[in-house]
Amino acid sequence: MNINMHEVIGKQDILMVCFDTLRYDVAVQEEASGGTPVLNCYGGKWEKRHAPGNFTYPSHFAIFAGFFPSPADAHAFKERQWLFYPKRVGTGNVAPEGSYEFTKATFVESLFGEGYETICIGGVRFFSKLNEIGRVFPGYFNKSYWKPAFGCTEKESAAQQIDFAIEKLSAYPAGKRIFMYINFSAIHYPNYYYIDKEKEDSIHTHAAALRYVDSQLPRLFDAFRKRGDALVIAFSDHGTCYGEEGFFNHCVSHEVVYTVPYKHFRLGI
Repeated sequence: MNINMHEVIGKQDILMVCFDTLRYDVAVQEEASGGTPVLNCYGGKWEKRHAPGNFTYPSHFAIFAGFFPSPADAHAFKERQWLFYPKRVGTGNVAPEGSYEFTKATFVESLFGEGYETICIGGVRFFSKLNEIGRVFPGYFNKSYWKPAFGCTEKESAAQQIDFAIEKLSAYPAGKRIFMYINFSAIHYPNYYYIDKEKEDSIHTHAAALRYVDSQLPRLFDAFRKRGDALVIAFSDHGTCYGEEGFFNHCVSHEVVYTVPYKHFRLGI
C-alpha cells in the first residue's frame, strides 16, 4: 500500500509494532491457515523482506534511522518505498516522493520536533533501561516504559503491554498526535509455554506465540481508531533458527534469521 507521508505527518497518529524475532515463513503460514485473523484484515499479505540486522540491536539502529527491512526481490536502492528518509547520509539529497525527510539521528526524534508525543513500550531487554545498552533505544523517545511483565519470560506479556498502551493513550486528547512504538517480546524465546505441555521452544511454539499476539491486537487497534485514522507499521526485526543446518536462535546470518515479514496500513481503510 503506497503511503504519502505528507498526508500523515501532523495529521494522523503512527503506531509501529515490532513482532520481535518473528520469522517470515511462520508469519505466512499463519496468514494462510487463518491463525492470525486480525493481521489478515489489514494491509494485504505479508511482504517478504530482509532485515537490516540479525538480532535486535543492530536491526533497530537501522530501523529508527529510516532503514526499514528491505524488499527481498532485487531492486534499486532508490526504488524502495521510503516512509522516513534520512537525508545526507549517502542516500542522496532528493527525498523520494511521498517520504518524510528528516535530518536528526532518528525519525523518532524528528517526529517529536513535529509535535508528536513519542512513546516507547519495550519488550526485550534492549528496551529495558536496566543497563546502558538498554537505555539507548528508549532514549530516542520522549516517554519510554518497560516492566518485567513486558519481557520475554512473561506468558501474558502482549496483553499487559497493550493494557498499558491503552492506559497511556487515554491521557492524551484526540488532537495530540502520537507516535507509539511497541516491541512485542512474546515470540522471542522462551515461547514453549504457548502450547500446553511443551517443554522446549520450536517452530510450532513460535507460531503459537504469534497467534497469541494477534489475539490481543483488536483492543490496541480499537484504541487508536477511536482517536481517528492512524498509520500502522508492522514488521519483524529478525527471525530465529530452530536447528536449520545446525543453527539455533539468532545473531547468526542464516536465511530464516534475515528474512522477515513487513506490512504497513491505515486503520481507517
